[in-house]
Amino acid sequence: MSITVIDGKRFAEMVFYGANHLSKNAKYVDSLNVFPVPDGDTGTNMNLSIQSGAREVREHIQPHIGKVGASLAKGLLMGARGNSGVILSQLFRGFSKSIEDKETIGTIDFAEALKYGVETAYKAVMRPVEGTILTVAKDAANKAEEVASQTNDMTVLMEEVVKEAKASLKRTPDLLPVLKEVGVVDSGGQGLVFVYEGFLAQLNGAQLEGIDAPEVSMEQLVKQEHHKSVQTFLDTEDIEFGYCTEFMVKLQPEKLKSNPFDENQFRNDISRFGDSLLVISDDEIVKVHIHSEQPGEVLTFGQKYGELINLKIENMRQQHTSILEQEKTTPVQAVPNKKEEEYGLVTVAMGSGIRDLFQSIGAHVVIEGGQTMNPSTEDIVNAIEQCPAKKVFVFPNNKNIILAAEQARDVSKQEVIVIPTKNVPQGVAAMLAFNPNVEVEQNKTTMIEAMAQVKSGQITYAVRDTKIDGLTIEKDDFMGIQDGEIVVSDKNIAVASKKLLEKMIDEDSEIVTILKGEDASDELVEQIVQFIEDNYPDVEVEVHDGKQPLYHFIFSVE
Repeated sequence: MSITVIDGKRFAEMVFYGANHLSKNAKYVDSLNVFPVPDGDTGTNMNLSIQSGAREVREHIQPHIGKVGASLAKGLLMGARGNSGVILSQLFRGFSKSIEDKETIGTIDFAEALKYGVETAYKAVMRPVEGTILTVAKDAANKAEEVASQTNDMTVLMEEVVKEAKASLKRTPDLLPVLKEVGVVDSGGQGLVFVYEGFLAQLNGAQLEGIDAPEVSMEQLVKQEHHKSVQTFLDTEDIEFGYCTEFMVKLQPEKLKSNPFDENQFRNDISRFGDSLLVISDDEIVKVHIHSEQPGEVLTFGQKYGELINLKIENMRQQHTSILEQEKTTPVQAVPNKKEEEYGLVTVAMGSGIRDLFQSIGAHVVIEGGQTMNPSTEDIVNAIEQCPAKKVFVFPNNKNIILAAEQARDVSKQEVIVIPTKNVPQGVAAMLAFNPNVEVEQNKTTMIEAMAQVKSGQITYAVRDTKIDGLTIEKDDFMGIQDGEIVVSDKNIAVASKKLLEKMIDEDSEIVTILKGEDASDELVEQIVQFIEDNYPDVEVEVHDGKQPLYHFIFSVE
């Protein structure tokens, strides 16, 4: 018997099936990480994100599918971890918004919801890169729209959606060269396929099994490192909307008489000014985030509905240039301090030694995570709320946490400024540049400039054989990673460390900071320090016991 209508209860079951199927296959998704490092975690992040959504749905099961969808969106938003988890949350945020007023949906509604989800997710990324989860979602949604006009059978529609999602996934290496080089498909796209397969299984009653991960143990795989920053695929002059514009509108009754406020209409109207739009409202306040080329026009539009407060405009072209320069060269612990301050600092740290280091240089709240566990949007929001300050700077210290930090900024009641630090050395440099006596914009500029002055390196081990960037790497080799790229590989950790330092230290270098991991011996540290002193006598060396997992050393060169 065909299924022509989906209500809230059936959709809830589809969510549970999708979440369960992704959970069974999370380790396999982790194994598709481009880098052979022992911390690939796309599957982990997507699984934790959708489980958060499923928990929220389970607490609010009812026949009205729009309300169930809203619960899913809320749970995903707050539980989103890493880039993949944030994008997944945006896909279903748009999906749920499309059906919010519907008690039941059919094939046409479902296809439209998938399309709106894709549009929402694309807007969440400044410059989307094809060959990722976004591409898989887009191709599947396009197929849904095509099929929905030909059938009212939801099972038939979902079969075609899954088929096209799988086909799109196979095409990802043709769109993103690094995937082809390493010989994998996009991990985020694979995670989405598993979710859609779960949806289909609920509709047709199929039993789904998990896919075995490679023979390498994946218990330790908990974070994804992308081969290149998304920013490197974009030239500064290609940024279409150059100003990140954020403000709040305090709704005023006298203005609403001539301009009644409706969130959907407001969102549609203001969207003409740019992209990356987020509008959140209640009965008194409208919070707006948009990338625009004419921020003045955006503010004028918002002012029609009330008084403008908490304005912030950032030049993203300048920020992007700084980021490119950088490319070239869990539980929350708060520092006891109840007195409210003007500024607060929230940072992410892996390892108790690194946590202590951040606290010693002024962090008010430290989120334990990063390389070993990407904190969720909710974790970051909670940390911000614990910070006793009006304006809070957040340092993700991991490029896979930046999107979640930005999402936390957008839903936070406090003024939040995300400094896009991609690793611990950048986070330390940025925090040391902080000046409590200057304004937000000056601080932000100074901290981003400080980030650009730091070279970052890590020593870890390979979890599988691979060839990348001309390097042949065998399982268990020690790899040296400089500013996000694998640059050396050797079977001997001391040799790999020295080779990496030789690439990082130049005639302008003054200080080398070594963060010792939990697996590095004191004897090895002494050997590395002696190497630097013998070969670079003018360079000062500092050693801190970071106690970080997976990474034997984190090097910072200034």
